[in-house]
Amino acid sequence: MKFELIPIIDKMKNLYSKPISADRFQEYIKELQGKTRGDMSLPISGFNPMAKGHIVQKLDELTDLETERIIEETLEGLNVSIVNAHNDKTIRVALNLADDLKGGWTNHYSTDFDSKFKLNAFVTRNFCVPYFWTSEVYSKELIKQRVLEYAFRTIYWTENTKPKTLEEHFQQELFVAKKTGIKPGIVDRKNYERLELFLAENKEEDDYSLIFNFFYGDRASKSLEFKTFGIEEYTGFDFAKDYVN
Repeated sequence: MKFELIPIIDKMKNLYSKPISADRFQEYIKELQGKTRGDMSLPISGFNPMAKGHIVQKLDELTDLETERIIEETLEGLNVSIVNAHNDKTIRVALNLADDLKGGWTNHYSTDFDSKFKLNAFVTRNFCVPYFWTSEVYSKELIKQRVLEYAFRTIYWTENTKPKTLEEHFQQELFVAKKTGIKPGIVDRKNYERLELFLAENKEEDDYSLIFNFFYGDRASKSLEFKTFGIEEYTGFDFAKDYVN
């Protein structure tokens, strides 16, 4: 298996340079689907085709950081290091910039969940789609780390069935934390033990709202009017990093 970049920033800048209109939307759909209605020819589903001018400013920031060069270098290093049974497979990587500032149809939390745990449409087409956000401040380290996280999620999906239970979702993120070597902050033992117990008691649960709450906490769940389970700022992603270390 190897990963290679699909340059996407200039293409999306060109799209956004056109007036917000039905024509712009149709051009976006054509790029997304290609010649087959309902298919995915280019993985740009995370972009808001009707986004306002601020998204061009964020794409300019990514250009100024030479983001796609950083991604290429990161993928080159990854290709040298990975050992995978799928030696003949090429995974094409395209960053997506989700608009969580002024995009009315984008909820940050649910979109983030889908980008990490609902990968079937991407993986079956040999795509890997790291998500970035218009609300973020970008850096070289952030770009590199984000790309590696999404690449290892893709690898995980090629070697495992898609996660259904809480335990299976956690095992995916545990794999990502192990492979990327993410360093935890100061471990909050009380919250660590709380999530450890929550996972043990609910590991076979497949309820979406419970799994979502484990990874994103009560504040995110409340924003979507989901059930809450007493998980606050320290969430399942933090727990996975601490669990590894």
